[in-house]
Amino acid sequence: MTKRFVIALIKHETNTFSPIPTPLSAFGHGNGPSYGEDARAAFANSNTPFAAFLDIARREGAEAVTPVAAESWPSNMATRATFEALLQPLEEAVRAGCDACFLDLHGAMVVEGCDDAEGEILRRVRRIRPDLPIAVTFDYHANLSRDIVANASVITGYKTYPHVDMYDAGLAAGDILARSLRGQARPVMAWGWLPLVSSVMRHAPEDGPSGDILAYARAMEHSGRVRAATLLPGFAHADTPYTGVSAVVVADAGADAGAQAAAQEVCDRMLAIAWERRAEYVFHPQPLEVSVARARALGAGRHDGPILLIDHCDNCGSGGTQDVMRVVEEILKQNLDDVAIAPIRDPQAVAQMVEAGIGSNVKLMLGGKTDMPAIGLAGRPLELAGRVRNITDGEIVFTGPMYTGLKSHLGRTAVLDTGRAQIVVTERHHEPFDLVIFRHCGIEPTKKQFIMLKSRIHYRAGFKPIAAHIVECAGAGVTNADLSVYRYRKLARPIYPLDII
Repeated sequence: MTKRFVIALIKHETNTFSPIPTPLSAFGHGNGPSYGEDARAAFANSNTPFAAFLDIARREGAEAVTPVAAESWPSNMATRATFEALLQPLEEAVRAGCDACFLDLHGAMVVEGCDDAEGEILRRVRRIRPDLPIAVTFDYHANLSRDIVANASVITGYKTYPHVDMYDAGLAAGDILARSLRGQARPVMAWGWLPLVSSVMRHAPEDGPSGDILAYARAMEHSGRVRAATLLPGFAHADTPYTGVSAVVVADAGADAGAQAAAQEVCDRMLAIAWERRAEYVFHPQPLEVSVARARALGAGRHDGPILLIDHCDNCGSGGTQDVMRVVEEILKQNLDDVAIAPIRDPQAVAQMVEAGIGSNVKLMLGGKTDMPAIGLAGRPLELAGRVRNITDGEIVFTGPMYTGLKSHLGRTAVLDTGRAQIVVTERHHEPFDLVIFRHCGIEPTKKQFIMLKSRIHYRAGFKPIAAHIVECAGAGVTNADLSVYRYRKLARPIYPLDII
């Protein structure tokens, strides 16, 4: 009899300090969730766990049922009604009968009345089918809970940041579960959690302890001692009791009587490295004016490629409003020239430029439309004059290496040319991790002297290869790396570095 695999994607990284709401329409990056065959079509042959799960089903000769695929840019928590609308198709598919469930989740989703949305998803699926084999992949920034581990059969996560191994993580989880269905493996898991709230700006493998931890994890996988070893540095902008650094390791009890002990030993060693080097997970920014001056000085010399200025405090990829203008203002104040900036989200400014038309001169109050009461920051627009250089529909396809082949939507997009700077202004949020963010609207990023990006680390996927220098700029916003700006209420205390431990 043909096996039936339920494959679903429900992803949201929740910044509980963000003022950005998360309606159902936010999923699908503004176009709403995909269901059934539309879900399959949207993610097939892409660099995602969902695509890997589809390939596992094809390899195993199983029927793939895809009830829902829904991913939103990070923002504040979704309502209970939105969460139920996302979960209902999955529950119905499992209730209709299946041999296994493959879930592409985030791990830092908070919804109204629940600080552990992924834990609830797994509890609800498990309630329908108590013995169902369930494979789950998580984002690198997951906040792992006891309920998540207790209700999953196999857990893996990304080992890269930027996340260019999403498909690989899905393939690893899917293969372990598929082998168990054939009676060729018996997965067991060990996990642990640390009272350590780490800065996302220190998560990349080349920037801190994560690189050595991940190298150890890969070595243990390669040796065959464990099947999968995952580090999850957590998401500091989700105020929950589960926020922290964690690890989860999968071993095969069918092949090794000491599998459980081996998994626990590897897990403990990964976390020991993180704790021993916890001070390296703290980010120390320099004053904004100093950073911009440094970029300006670098620009005065000879170099091969643009100088990147990274506006990391207002990154929509972590829940930022994407309209804080402090870094842009400082760049213009210090007279940097030949600058490309992307993207500023300001639907009102886009409408004004569209109405004016390409080639028209306009005066705008750009950005600053959003207040951030959770951190006591009011929106402050920046008055700018310039020419409308281009207007597009904002429909793009990622060229890679992140999300390669997927379509995305910026909404209507207009380019404001101030003379010194060309500013990409969009109707929708979007993190600039792919060169297409500029190229689709007629700007060749490799030819610019300076590029300012509203990003944190993901920009490295597309832009690091073309950069001569990178300068991190501490502006303002709800993705601030300075954790002291947040009023945490739910964190498990004491926790490092907010408390002395």
